[in-house]
Amino acid sequence: MSADRPDTAAIDAHIAWLRRDVAARGSAVIAFSAGVDSSVVLRIAVDALGDRALAVTGMAPSVAAAEANDAERIAREIGARWAPLPTREMERPEYVANNPDRCFHCKSELYAVCRRVADEQGIGHILNGTNADDVGDWRPGLRAADDARVHSPLLARSLGKRDVRAIARRLGLSNWDKPALACLASRLPYGTAVTAERLAAVERIEHWLRERGFRDVRARHFGREVRLEVEAHRVTDLERIAREPELTAAVRAAGFDDFAVTPDGYRSGRLNDALQPAPGADA
Repeated sequence: MSADRPDTAAIDAHIAWLRRDVAARGSAVIAFSAGVDSSVVLRIAVDALGDRALAVTGMAPSVAAAEANDAERIAREIGARWAPLPTREMERPEYVANNPDRCFHCKSELYAVCRRVADEQGIGHILNGTNADDVGDWRPGLRAADDARVHSPLLARSLGKRDVRAIARRLGLSNWDKPALACLASRLPYGTAVTAERLAAVERIEHWLRERGFRDVRARHFGREVRLEVEAHRVTDLERIAREPELTAAVRAAGFDDFAVTPDGYRSGRLNDALQPAPGADA
């Protein structure tokens, strides 16, 4: 199925299946990032469970302010109960060390927060937005979800990213075509310790790029240098901007000495190239 030429009957069948699956849970906390996948699960949960569905967004330095704002906006748009709750992955040495299993420790913290809230409110289940395309990627967070007994409705239906976007569009979600994002910590090469200062520097540069109309952006943190990625067809636009003093000023204001434009543009999982063997895409 293509999001550009959707099969409406197939989409509606998927939606009906998802509603039945989630309704069978009786109540659920939804780990909600404001991405397309978790937005679809939240909308389905609200349709199926009403106020027995609760969206929980983990709030930490690795979550960009724009994403936190998006989570509030989309939760309101859906009509969901929403709880932005602090997570403390920065207090976990295994997370701060930023080894290839960093995501496991981050998600373990998030699901622990979700479980605590679920227990406090008498909610039986935790749902997330994992889809079928995620399974082939290097995603240690999937192990954390298994350990926490998190249910993934999209995965249970074998729905991939294009399917989910088509469903989101059918459901009228305003973020159905939102670019895929990952937490800011994914911009740091493995082995580079995660600090609030580094995360803030990355966020500042990516915000600067998005304000200038770029959508798929990554600011990769390489010490004193930041490596900039934008959508491949717009690399020449960024190279043109790079000749002007404003970008240099923004880079230095964020705490970097220099920058480089990645010539082939944004590619998911680029930092995983350092792993041997490279296990798949990350961010």
